[in-house]
Order: sequence, then structure tokens, then C-alpha cells
Amino acid sequence: MAGSFISALGGLRVHQSWIDVIGNNLANSSTPGFKSSRALFSDLLSVTYRPATGPSGSLGGTNPLQVGLGVQLARVDRRLGQGPLDATGRTFDLALLGRGYFAVTEGNQTLYTRVGAFGLDADGNLVDQRTGFQVLSPAGQPVSIDATPIAPSATTEMTLAGNLPAVVTGPLAEQLSSSSSFQQGSEVIMTGSVGGPFNIPAGETWTMELVVNGGAPEEVSIVGTGALTAQDVADAVNAQVDHLTASVDASQRVVLTDERTGAAATIKVTAGETGKDLKSMLGLIDFVQGENSDATLGSDLNLLSSNITDYEIGDEIDIVGSDVDGSPVSLSFTYGVDGTTIGELVQALDAAYGQSTVAFEEDTGQITISADVTGEAELSLSASDPSGQVGQTNWSQHFFAVTTNGTGPDQVTTSLEVFDSQGTSHILTLEFTRQDDSTWNLEASAPDGTISQGEITGITFNQNGSILTPTSGNLVVQFNGLESQTIALDMGTAGQFGGITQFGSDPSLIATFQDGFAAGELASLGVNERGVIEGFYTNGQTLELAEIGVASFANEAGLEEIGDNYFRESANSGARVLAGGQASGAGDVIGGALEGSNVDTAEEFVRLIEAQRGFQANARVITVQDEILSEIVNII
Repeated sequence: MAGSFISALGGLRVHQSWIDVIGNNLANSSTPGFKSSRALFSDLLSVTYRPATGPSGSLGGTNPLQVGLGVQLARVDRRLGQGPLDATGRTFDLALLGRGYFAVTEGNQTLYTRVGAFGLDADGNLVDQRTGFQVLSPAGQPVSIDATPIAPSATTEMTLAGNLPAVVTGPLAEQLSSSSSFQQGSEVIMTGSVGGPFNIPAGETWTMELVVNGGAPEEVSIVGTGALTAQDVADAVNAQVDHLTASVDASQRVVLTDERTGAAATIKVTAGETGKDLKSMLGLIDFVQGENSDATLGSDLNLLSSNITDYEIGDEIDIVGSDVDGSPVSLSFTYGVDGTTIGELVQALDAAYGQSTVAFEEDTGQITISADVTGEAELSLSASDPSGQVGQTNWSQHFFAVTTNGTGPDQVTTSLEVFDSQGTSHILTLEFTRQDDSTWNLEASAPDGTISQGEITGITFNQNGSILTPTSGNLVVQFNGLESQTIALDMGTAGQFGGITQFGSDPSLIATFQDGFAAGELASLGVNERGVIEGFYTNGQTLELAEIGVASFANEAGLEEIGDNYFRESANSGARVLAGGQASGAGDVIGGALEGSNVDTAEEFVRLIEAQRGFQANARVITVQDEILSEIVNII
């Protein structure tokens, strides 16, 4: 009967140990970096009353007959799962996300912890503020912060990026063009179908009405004298109608020829009184109209559709205007002396405009005047015919107007702050100017400095907008009487889009980097994921001041707890590997946070109920066994 007492006693002991483990977990549910534990049981050796037998002949085998001797606590191990991160906002409150331990030393031994409640002491050493133990670097040395101000540094490099516009708005040369194209017109001729002589009875008046070139109707009347020759009729028409010439051909037919040419030239004939109609007598049709065709350099000025009356030799065309710089231009082109064609008129104009080029564009039929240089210009031109001369052209139909305004070069400017060797800041201005050949030139300027080398010329781009050449250059500048400093300018990589580009979008050029800075004091500290302590200085600089070590072990569960959230190596933990965060299997270092306990309170309470019921059950076994012994005693 003692076996049941022993088994129950063992059960009480292990369940008490289980309750101890649970109690410790719950007690540390708010302890930073705490890793919960669990208890594992195993049974004890059993008493064998009958061993197992194998099958033999007609008999089957039998299993062993055994009675166990109770339970024992096999082991208590840690759960190494990640605890929640609690943001504190303190720079040197550090947590680990993933594997690893912070390493600290008290001089004689190295200990390890997941709780990075660190801070700086009076000597700038990083210590565990709970104990004063010094935090170790990946090299195994105490971490120390040097708060010495940093000296200034002169600018030696700068980088540019952004866009120079591909759309050209300058430099452009000013251009004048005739407002309408010059066209060559065909002659308008109406020939009667009846030849003379013509018989108009004496004393009778025969009539017809002519409309020439859409003008007012003009009546032609002839009083009969009997037989009239065709020339008599032609003379009568010439005497009564303007802008038209009547003549007689070899067949004694009356021919009407418009003095104008082209589509604007028309002859319309309206019949006179029935029985006294000159139109019918001459055999004239109702209407004829000319046609236009593109003029050429060889087109005679008298054949232009805009010509009203033909020029005679000695007639003049007066040209007045101004050249690029506003100097006056005056030209009298004499027909038949200086020439008779459009090409000869253009040559005369080109000679008169010394700062421009005059051309006839046969594809558009226009005369153009283009300034020989880019930029604003004062080009103008107008043509007219002196009153009183025979030849007249409607020059107002071809008035000259600006089709391209002359503009200065496109310019894109950016400025950046640079530093001299004493740390004094200066403004450096970079101005990009588009050239006539579409390349760009860069020129640097500094209001308070002297530029001895400040120009980079011939900057070109590929068809896709990436920079071609040059991609870099040197600027030499001197400030405050100090020695000249050379600044290497990086504008990108040929064929790439990381630097300066030339796209169709608006300009957006900026300086993305320069390496100079003024003197600076340490303003604040921070810790990144690699455990590097970064110093942020008042001059905008960031320096890596130190690095915090993170230790990894082959068997973290083999570390020995010594209290105060510290662990130390054991024979089964394996040798440490001390490196930075994110290295050698270590996790990330999270600044401004502490890792919380990974105790699951709800689970622990459930396990506590299980442990309590187990303890009660074993206690009940002892109670029952005691009652049985009492019954046996009472038998006597």
C-alpha cells in the first residue's frame, strides 16, 4: 500500500513545482525582456509483476504486468518567442526584434540581456542604467560616445539633377513673312464667235452690259451707220469700258482681254435689248474667269494674281522697312531695269537687308525675311506703287507680318549653398543657357566670391532625353581671400536618367548634393537597425559614432539565468558570436523601445487551473489510501 502514497507524494511535488513555474511567469508578466518557462513531467520506473511472454505453439503472447511508481519533474525550459515592443521614446531604450542579446560587462565577466535600458554616464560610456555595466561593441570593447564638435569642411563635390526643357522658346531668330502666298494668274480672254463686218441700221442704237472683275456694270452702246468693221466695235468698247482691252483677231472677231490675271479676273456680259443686242451680234458668251497657280522665282510680276495693271518698263515698286537693329531700309525696284520677276525682286530685297536673309519659299509661295542673329529684332517691310504710274499691284494683299518673334536664349537657373574652408556659407548660382545649336552652356557666379573657372560648354543630350556629354566638370572659386577651392560638378551618367535630363516638361533643375559644411555641435543621437549610434549635428551632418554589439548563440535556451534580466554562457549554450544588428543571424536593433515580457497571462491561468486540479487529485489519493488503512486497523 506504500506505493500509492509514494506516487501521490511525487504528484504533489511536481504539481507544486509546476505551480511555482506558473507563479514565476505571472510574477514577471510585466518584466521587460522576460521569457516565460514551462514545466515538463515524466513518469518514474514501474514495478514489473510479470514480464511479457511471446507467442508459443497454440498459446498467444502476453503483455508485461507493470505498476508505475509515480511522476517526476523532467525539466523546466524557457520559451524564447518574441515579446511585444513597447515604445518609450528614449534614445537608448533598445529592443531586439529577432534573435540575439546585448552584451555587457562589469569588468570580470560578460553577461547578456534582452533589456536595453541603456544610457550615457559622465564619461560618455554607454551603460546599463540598472547596474552600471558597460555595453560592448561588436569588437568586444565598451561603447563610448565622443561628443567633440566637428570641424568645418569646404565644398569639393556637388551633384545636379532635374530637367532642362526640350521645347525651344529661345534663342530664336525673328522672321517676317508675306501674309498670303504669291500666285501666278492666267489671262482672262473672251472671243466672239461672229466675225465682222457687222450691219447695224443707220440711226439704231445697239447695246450690251459688261461687268469686269466684279466691278460696277458698264454699258456699251453703238449707233448704227450701216456696215461696221470689227475694229469699229473694238474701238467703241475701249472707249466705254475700263480694265478691259478689246481687239480684233485674224478672223475679224472681237476679242475682250481683262487687264488682270488669275481667279480674281472675270468678264461678265449681259445682253442688250432684243433685236438690238451687241452680245448676240458679236457672238459673246455669258462669263469667263481666270485661274491661279503657284508662283515661282521666274514668275513675271505682271502675271501675279494680285497685279491690277501691268507694269511698264520704268515703273517702280517702293520698298520701305527696317533691319534687325532698326536701321531703315529703302529700295525702289524699277521694272524692266532691276528685273521683272519675283526672283529678281527677292535678290534686290536680300541686298537691301544686310542683317537678314530674304528668300522666296516656293512650297508656300511666300517671301520671308529672317534675321541672321537670334534675339529681339525690329524687322519690318512694306511695298507700294507710286500713284500715277501705269503698273499697279495690290501689295496690301501681301502685307508682311512677324511669324516668329525673335527671342533671347532659354535660361534655367538654380542656386545652392556651398562652404569655404572656414565653414562660411556662400550662395553659388548656376545658369544654363541654350545656344543657337541647341546645346547648353553652364556658367557659375557667386556674389561674394571670385570665379576663375566657372563655365562648362557644349552640354548635349541623347534622343531619349538622357545626358550625353559632358557629364561632369570642375568649378574653381575663391571666397574671403582664402585659397581657391575646386568643386567637382557631377551632372549624371551618360545614357542614364539619374542626373540632368532634357524632356518636354518644365525646367526642374536642382542641386541634390554638396559635401561641404560648417562647424557643428552634437545636437542629438539615434540608433539604427544595425545598432549604429548616429550623431546628428547642428550643421546638418550625421556621423556614425559607435556601434552596439549583439551576441548570438547556437543554443540560446542553454544560457544560464542569473537574475536581474541577465544571462551567462553555459557549457551547452555554445560560443557567442558578437556582431552588429542584422549580422550573423542577429535581429534588428529597435531604438526608443523596450521588449516586453512574452508571458501569455490567459494561458498561464489555464495552466494554473490544471496544476491545481492535479495537486488536488494527488491529495485525494493520499486521503483515500489513509481511509483504507484506517479500515484495516479497525478490522482488528
